[in-house]
Amino acid sequence: MEEKKKIKVLVLAEIKQVCPEFVGACVEADVVNTPYCEGLWQEVERQCERFRRELTTESLKERTSIAATRRVYKACGKDPSRYRPASEALIRRVLQGKELYQRDTLVDLVNLASIVYGYSIGGFDADRFVGDTLTLGIGREGEPYEGIGRGIINIEGLPVYRDSQGGVGTPTSDNERTKMTLDTRRLVVLINGYDGNEQRVRENAEYILALLARYCQSTNGSYFMY
Repeated sequence: MEEKKKIKVLVLAEIKQVCPEFVGACVEADVVNTPYCEGLWQEVERQCERFRRELTTESLKERTSIAATRRVYKACGKDPSRYRPASEALIRRVLQGKELYQRDTLVDLVNLASIVYGYSIGGFDADRFVGDTLTLGIGREGEPYEGIGRGIINIEGLPVYRDSQGGVGTPTSDNERTKMTLDTRRLVVLINGYDGNEQRVRENAEYILALLARYCQSTNGSYFMY
């Protein structure tokens, strides 16, 4: 049997300089993906209804998890209103009365976890990583990056996770190369706590593990903080 790579995550000094309070979590699990899950979508709809009652597109920016991510974008040199963090973009879509995109169970599950806690969360097919170490740094000028469904995007000034081959995830868009698909069997989810709230980041990780056990037949999920 092929031995599974244990992922390591390193936060580079350039991120620590703009966000010394950063705390992250890495969730790992063996999973079974499906095109659609009715139970999961019932949870999605419940959360969307709650947000429509409790939030506006202006008050959304004041949620600590989203406000902190926006501050880091500015500190790194990126306009968070032009390159919106995905968590903010998802909730804005809900508040504007639009339907969330339905992709597949893993993508929908990660999106749900992101809107519930407001953290930017990346979901990846771990078998598509090159090497066993991910580093979190800042995007460079001209750095090649193909966002999922977006084509080539400019990640200069965006926080970015890289494997041995290059960028795999930013809070605005993850990379086409390492995206989750219906064939994904080994999942890695990265939670970005730019607000430094370790307890909330842990709660978010545990929430994801519970969802994976409920909807993706995961029985061996775990997470670590970094």
